[in-house]
Amino acid sequence: MSDLRIGPDGLARCGWVGGDPEYRRYHDEEWGRPLHGDRALFEKMSLEGFQAGLSWITILRKRPRFREVFAGFEPAAVSAFGDDDVERLMADAGIIRNRAKILATIGNAQLLLQMSPGELDAWMWSFAPPAHRRPALLAEVPGTTAASDAMSRALRKAGFRFVGPTTMYALMQSAGMVDDHLTGCHRAM
Repeated sequence: MSDLRIGPDGLARCGWVGGDPEYRRYHDEEWGRPLHGDRALFEKMSLEGFQAGLSWITILRKRPRFREVFAGFEPAAVSAFGDDDVERLMADAGIIRNRAKILATIGNAQLLLQMSPGELDAWMWSFAPPAHRRPALLAEVPGTTAASDAMSRALRKAGFRFVGPTTMYALMQSAGMVDDHLTGCHRAM
């Protein structure tokens, strides 16, 4: 994989994008752009948790169905899911059918409802590091950082699940808390 890839539109992109049009759209329109709001960050946390051990393109392709069956990731709705909902989700081939991840998403929604509005957003963003040196090569992009380790520890201490340091660094990248667009990528600011 090349560190930068020139797309069919002539724009240079981070090499992980490859040739998939959905990855290209995600890279250009979402990845690395600041994302705020408890619901939006809860969705991102949930999807990153489901992604653990899988490729992100799998999650992107299944995201519409995830949104449908998880009530748009509205925390109040998800927190009310019971055993019948868990079984419904386990039977749905349109999502990742992992009982532990489904239960974690429901439990995380319940924890979120115990917080004040905007608290999750402010708390997660409090771990965003100051600007860092833009990576020039994919090999320079870390899998975890001190900030993602700290975020993971804090979330775990509060009872959140599927929020390991690697998962939280991926969230930090996708939610724009860090900007890991490579030097030369058309999205590098």
